[in-house]
Amino acid sequence: MELSDSVTHKNGRQRKPAVPQGDMRDMVLNTTPDMDMEVEVDQVNDAEDNGHPRVQPGIRGEVGNVSLLLFLYVLQGIPLGLAGSIPLILQSKNVSYKDQAFFSFVFWPFSLKLLWAPLVDALYLTRFGRRKSWLVPTQYLLGLFMLYLSVTVDTLLKRDEGRGPDVVTLTAVFFMLAFLAATQDIAVDGWALTMLSRENVGYASTCNSVGQTAGYFLGNVLFLALESADFCNKYLRAEPKETGIVTLSEFLFFWGVVFLVSTTLVAVMKKENARGQHGKRKVREETQSVMETYQLLVSIIKMPAVFTFCSLLLTAKIGFSAADAVTGLKLVEAGVPKEQLALLAVPMVPLQILLPLIISKYTAGPRPLDVFYKAFPFRLLIGLGYAVLVWWTPSLKQDGGFPLYYYTIVLFSYALHQVALYSMYVACMAFHAKVSDPVIGGTYMTLLNTVTNLGGNWPSTLALWMVDPLTSKECQGAAGQSCGSSEEAGLCVKEGGVCVTSLDGYYVESVVCVLIGLTWWVWLGKRMRRLQDQSPAAWRCRIGQ
Repeated sequence: MELSDSVTHKNGRQRKPAVPQGDMRDMVLNTTPDMDMEVEVDQVNDAEDNGHPRVQPGIRGEVGNVSLLLFLYVLQGIPLGLAGSIPLILQSKNVSYKDQAFFSFVFWPFSLKLLWAPLVDALYLTRFGRRKSWLVPTQYLLGLFMLYLSVTVDTLLKRDEGRGPDVVTLTAVFFMLAFLAATQDIAVDGWALTMLSRENVGYASTCNSVGQTAGYFLGNVLFLALESADFCNKYLRAEPKETGIVTLSEFLFFWGVVFLVSTTLVAVMKKENARGQHGKRKVREETQSVMETYQLLVSIIKMPAVFTFCSLLLTAKIGFSAADAVTGLKLVEAGVPKEQLALLAVPMVPLQILLPLIISKYTAGPRPLDVFYKAFPFRLLIGLGYAVLVWWTPSLKQDGGFPLYYYTIVLFSYALHQVALYSMYVACMAFHAKVSDPVIGGTYMTLLNTVTNLGGNWPSTLALWMVDPLTSKECQGAAGQSCGSSEEAGLCVKEGGVCVTSLDGYYVESVVCVLIGLTWWVWLGKRMRRLQDQSPAAWRCRIGQ
């Protein structure tokens, strides 16, 4: 269940496969091609090292660089968090699930950035800097898009009589925000490898994980809480008001200014040095040409074992799509405050940190996909439990709110879901690491992660799209009227009737998805397990074939 956004979340990503970053939705794995690094030790004395002192062991010698990386990743998480909050805002304005499905394309760029990552690595201005050539313009564009949205977002979200929010324009603008954030991520990931010394480059993953999580929290959970008049009046104000402490337009304006100012400071004050800030060590990046990278990807995916595995990854999450993509929106539709759902993710953070550490003990062996297979049916059953929870929710509403024990049950259900989700996630990542050809490990794992992401994105979008067609409504109180479309529903209300749902498509989807998932588990799950029996040669890429 996605308690903070409808489709993808903040997107949890990691450069190290064994330690996933948790968030309030299914993960989005890292899809930036890793750089092959070669370290050369110069046979020169310290006086010839451009005046740079040797970096002290540990983080103390590079607090400035680590702080900058952390800040850049925080900035990256802000637009992702804001994008994750929009579906909940749209749901509170009663938009259709087809509109929600259309908006869900906003969360695709992070899954597809492999398609343009080779261009970011290959095309740049040498004098300005390889990474700054992309980082600076993308962050300027992010700031400008946020300033544009701060002026127009209230109009885009406004619901007048006969006209709902402008979902098409919202999707286009937030898609560009996500695309730019994904491009910024490619640049920052690459810069981190040369900005930090060889001894401290491992902190890049920590900066990525902590920074994105913090940025997503600010743009999603904190924003939804401060934007809610009910939350602010109940917990933060002495005198109630009709609006929250901040509005979406004010929040966008503030961060738009932060993006522009901080990007200017980075462009002017932070230099990219081809030769190091790492004492006697200098780091040289070895990259393939754009065409070589694309040819390598084609060669990998043409391998029979990889093609079979990718086909299974693209279909494995169909059974979870209704539970993962629709449940959170249905709870908002049932009256659960969106900010309360977002805040429920906070106590999950310790669990999301501990789960990978615990699960990795069982996936470190030769057959990590056994854990994936065993967790699969439990996650399907939890999806049915979510459907029961949604059905039960309206009957518990009291005086406009819900009792404490209800939120306790939701939190417990979410925790169970996280256990199953992380078991499958860590197992899948462990298998990726196990089979990836070490000669081209970065590109190999990037491809597998991209396919895994797509395997979660397309079923979620389809599940949202199908809710409305599978839902049946009838007009009560107005003879001869129906509720098959928004126009017919409007006529029903004008004639003094009311549209009543006789069959909710969410429940139909929940059952159908579980049946599809069980079928996949019985027929294809065993085939996935058998892939572990393939010899290492079956996964080794022969370039050009």
